[in-house]
Amino acid sequence: MAKLILTHEVDRLGQPGDVVEVKDGYARNFLIPRGYATRWTKGAQKQIDQMEIARRKRDIASVEDAQTLRDKLEEMTLTITVRTGNSGRLFGAVTAADIAQAAQEQTGEVIDRRKVMVANPIKSVGTYRVEIRLHSDVSVMTTVDVVPE
Repeated sequence: MAKLILTHEVDRLGQPGDVVEVKDGYARNFLIPRGYATRWTKGAQKQIDQMEIARRKRDIASVEDAQTLRDKLEEMTLTITVRTGNSGRLFGAVTAADIAQAAQEQTGEVIDRRKVMVANPIKSVGTYRVEIRLHSDVSVMTTVDVVPE
């Protein structure tokens, strides 16, 4: 078993800054080469503390705040205006950062782009359902309406 410090969020494993124990092959062949984790050492505790402070600044403070924001997002439709060609195809794509920016403008709350889960790239005009993970226990499916300029 290898003891690692996660540097990125890994599904079903943990958040950045978490100390986890995984099988040697998983650490050696997947997590470390992709930069998702580093080996745990005594000196790495300072790095863990810095990641925890950064995560607290980004995360929504409490479950109650996340639930309030979830209720706002469920009721509204996020509208994103984009440049399109003649056929309705976009120049580029609507990214998670674009959706987070639109949600932030319409709710007044800070939403991290890494919490927006876009299943497939949005490359045409239309209405889409997108998941936003507001807190570890709270997520919301919201409607995103992509309209031409």
